[in-house]
Amino acid sequence: MSLVSEFNDYRQRMNEKILAADNKVIKRFFNLDTNTYQEGALNVKTKEIVGLACSMVLRCDDCIKYHLGKCFEEKLTDEEVYEVFAIANLIGGSIVIPHFRRAVEYWEALKEEAATPAPEHLHEA
Repeated sequence: MSLVSEFNDYRQRMNEKILAADNKVIKRFFNLDTNTYQEGALNVKTKEIVGLACSMVLRCDDCIKYHLGKCFEEKLTDEEVYEVFAIANLIGGSIVIPHFRRAVEYWEALKEEAATPAPEHLHEA
């Protein structure tokens, strides 16, 4: 299983388990997060860039992976992502470097997975 698939599968599985507990506060918090990143005065791409930079400074590897995935969906270029990395490293300092390394690894995995064609059996109707 790829790095990207492993992360996404785990995240989805655990989110389903958490939401199945039917806790009103947790559901509202998850909803707040979802609504925050929707189109508004700032476009989605800008919000994901901010989310990525903040996640790096806060050193949350899961958050970094999530926002990198969203940045990839928003079609950020390598140059744009590396500028976000530069800002995060500048603001967060050298303690961000290990998270930066893992972010680069995940960004490369996103690109590799997108470039790899799905197996033939997945194309069957």
